[in-house]
Amino acid sequence: MRCFLKTVCAATLVAALVSCGLRKQASSDDSMSMQPIGPAFIADSAFQFCQQQCDFGPRTMNSEAHEQCGQWIVSKFQQYGMTVTEQKATLAGFDGTKLQSTNIIASYLPSQTDRILLCAHWDSRPWADNDPDEANRKKPVLAANDGASGVAVMLEIARLLSTDSLKLGVDFVCFDAEDWGVPQWSDAEDTGDSWALGAQYWAANCSREQAKSYRFGILLDMVGGQGAQFYQEQFSLKYARNVVDKAWRAAQIVGYGSMFPNQIGGGITDDHIPVNTVAKIPCIDIIPYYPDCEQSSFGPTWHTLSDDMDHIDRNTLQAVGQTVIQVLFSEK
Repeated sequence: MRCFLKTVCAATLVAALVSCGLRKQASSDDSMSMQPIGPAFIADSAFQFCQQQCDFGPRTMNSEAHEQCGQWIVSKFQQYGMTVTEQKATLAGFDGTKLQSTNIIASYLPSQTDRILLCAHWDSRPWADNDPDEANRKKPVLAANDGASGVAVMLEIARLLSTDSLKLGVDFVCFDAEDWGVPQWSDAEDTGDSWALGAQYWAANCSREQAKSYRFGILLDMVGGQGAQFYQEQFSLKYARNVVDKAWRAAQIVGYGSMFPNQIGGGITDDHIPVNTVAKIPCIDIIPYYPDCEQSSFGPTWHTLSDDMDHIDRNTLQAVGQTVIQVLFSEK
């Protein structure tokens, strides 16, 4: 489930990695540039993209703010020369609510059959169910970090690609309905299936031919928080260890190795799970881990009313954005 960060002992993790075999396509790490490559990521621009999403208010499912923000995201990708497809579906929430969902797919060089997948979710959590104040736990979350930050980094990368060519195709997928998972105050059983609904739908409708066009995928989740460090997520290691190695090496090269420690964090049910298990695309999750935070291992603002622009750090956006740029432009 999206809200649960579990610790797995080293022996269990090793067994999982061995059983998986990790025989995805050959890594191109040996050819990765050992010097920074590609355009400079502009954190101020990404920060503004984050702010502009939050200006619509909480982008909760079926809300006017959600609809307006979705249209804005489409227009921004189109402004940067991307071909945009809206994948619409009516999905069922854990409580039976019919969710009018839109996955936004923006393609750079859409005719190129050799591609990389970048993804993030764009909806907001409807309930601040982890807020320290019980009175706030049924109020919607602004979701500056848990939603807007990942889309903001992708928009900045799209803007840069519009002025600095990359030979590979890139699909930017903004998943919807990620955060309608069972709230902590609910009596409903949380089996994990109530999270990442948009990603589940996208993966189920991704053709084998389309999936084979992707070298790998990178999910960006909560990539703008203060004090963030990005440990290596366990399911990413299980399904796409070579991609983890690629991204963490890139972080070292661009000078952000301290924010991407070579340490294992938790295993998270997030949008990358259906991408890996259903679409069969090796995909990693760049997501923060706060091992000493009492409020949550996802950080103190996770699923609280404090997930706002006052808690977004340009340096975190910069670290993640420049790392992804390094990965993209190092591909041969």
